[in-house]
Amino acid sequence: MCGIFGVIGTREVSSILIDGLRKLEYRGYDSAGLATIQNSKNDQFGKLSVRKSKGKLINLSNSIKKKPIQGHLGIGHTRWATHGKPNEINAHPHVDFTGQIAAVQNGIIENHRDLSKSLQSKGIKFISETDTEIIPHLIGLEIENLLEKGQDANGQTLLKAVQKVLCLLEGIYAIAVIWSKAPDALVVARRQAPLVLGFGEGEFFCASDTPALVGFTRTFLPLKDHEIALLTPLGIELYDADGMRQHRAPSLLKGTELFADKRNFRHFMLKEIYEQPETAQLWIDRYLPMDLSSENSFPLPIDKSLVEKIEQIQILACGTSRHAGMVGAYLLEQFAGVPTKVYFASEFRYAPPPVSPNTLTIGISQSGETADTLAALRMEKERRNSFKDANFSFHQLGITNRLDSSLARELENVIDIGSGIEIGVAATKTFLGQMLSFYGLTLLFASNNHKRSSQEILALSNDLRLVPQQLTDLIKKHDALSKQIAHLFAETKDVIFLGRGINYPIALEGALKLKEISYIHAQGYPAGELKHGPIALLDQHVPVISIAVPGVVYEKVLSNSQEAKARDARLIGVAPCGPESEMFDELFSIPKVSEWVSPLLTVVPLQLFSYHIAAHKGLDVDQPRNLAKSVTVE
Repeated sequence: MCGIFGVIGTREVSSILIDGLRKLEYRGYDSAGLATIQNSKNDQFGKLSVRKSKGKLINLSNSIKKKPIQGHLGIGHTRWATHGKPNEINAHPHVDFTGQIAAVQNGIIENHRDLSKSLQSKGIKFISETDTEIIPHLIGLEIENLLEKGQDANGQTLLKAVQKVLCLLEGIYAIAVIWSKAPDALVVARRQAPLVLGFGEGEFFCASDTPALVGFTRTFLPLKDHEIALLTPLGIELYDADGMRQHRAPSLLKGTELFADKRNFRHFMLKEIYEQPETAQLWIDRYLPMDLSSENSFPLPIDKSLVEKIEQIQILACGTSRHAGMVGAYLLEQFAGVPTKVYFASEFRYAPPPVSPNTLTIGISQSGETADTLAALRMEKERRNSFKDANFSFHQLGITNRLDSSLARELENVIDIGSGIEIGVAATKTFLGQMLSFYGLTLLFASNNHKRSSQEILALSNDLRLVPQQLTDLIKKHDALSKQIAHLFAETKDVIFLGRGINYPIALEGALKLKEISYIHAQGYPAGELKHGPIALLDQHVPVISIAVPGVVYEKVLSNSQEAKARDARLIGVAPCGPESEMFDELFSIPKVSEWVSPLLTVVPLQLFSYHIAAHKGLDVDQPRNLAKSVTVE
């Protein structure tokens, strides 16, 4: 969560900061602020100016337009609130007790209460409710100590002060700091929260994510954990945690996927739903070969010798990514015959399963920066590395949409889902891309362990090739139907989603989408569990959405749906047309397909259903309240 953007150079930076923050607003939009330092003609030091606004970035942008602030050095921040309400006082940047130091932070300082008590005992008063405010105060005290010892007021003094303060902080952070007495210095640092540096022409940048750099530079360098950097108009100095100078070559941003254009769509989310056929086709072209019998059939970034060693798989993920993992676990177990379990990444660290040999751990994160997932993967790696048995095989695999992310840099094997940039906070096409990655893994493992015949593997492959056109047809049809019936659910308070087997995760995902963007309470259940409690909720005011796909549990799902209809619930089906579908009050029809590939299709009407209800209610579909696309705090 939260977005940081900073720049130092020769141009006025306030408009540059706003532009950079706009590309990071998906990371948080509760409030926003920026701080600049303007060089004084009559003084060697500069003037610090701070401007903050509650709400979305447009409020800050309008404030800057009405009353500009100047400077060639500045930092900006768009916030997702953790400590303190989303108001102007708690917005970043925060300033120290001297009024000369400003800091922005992404993450959580876990020991901020103890540090704030220590600062208060020294007479320092706090203005905000945030954990971040301790950072500029601590830096201010350390700078006073350095100046008393004869240090000059310059960028090196600021650097030394920040280095000293970082030793006091516990938790996850990315920070950027400026000081009016060092108007040619910007200091940044990170610990488990993303931060990248940008190299422009006569100016240098820092940002929470690479899209913020687009339009300013294509040359970037990700900071590593515990690194700190000093940015000046002359260049960037990089240091490790011990203060040793580091030298590392920057990289180039590739392709045009970092540019986002809404085109003629009302919202990015709808555009991204419409891009799913392209996502599927690109995945097929990249990962699904025509000849499945060749030695190198599946061009996934996994060594075949690794696949041969794997006896079980564990999947770590959160939210929508976890639902993709649940579909994947069903495929890997039931089709490929590999024992697979899915864990909440946020819980895995605190209740991990016993360590077992020959295990593949898969971490899923569309952004590649999900803090819970990264922390769980790191902990699991440390836990596994403590075993010295030569026969103890352990590997990790990442599934992400961002090859420039922390997940991609840290793991030995990574599948790039290749969905292109996704602006809508509620994931759609990246969910499809994640599921497709598991189809590729399933085919790979099934072909290796001979759990399935070559005819079965070929049949699944052929079914997957039909998906792009099926998605195109479904989107056109159900976009219109969802828009037509959205008004019927505008006042709905509760919705129940039902699914079984491979489509139970789709019921969970459908409920999550409705919650995320329409603010309607929704819950997904295995259809067979309806009569074991949730059925008590049903009446004419609680719609039930049932996913019924021909297969091993088809008749059971239809029976469970009848139980809901008997309680006067409005029944909405996601099912093929036929005599059985006549029971539904509304039907999102899907083609008759293999149950194995059905999740790739059944999710589409649920995405459109949620979208059109939210749009009908006039809600901010792309930036729903309290959410952020990249969840970088645990």
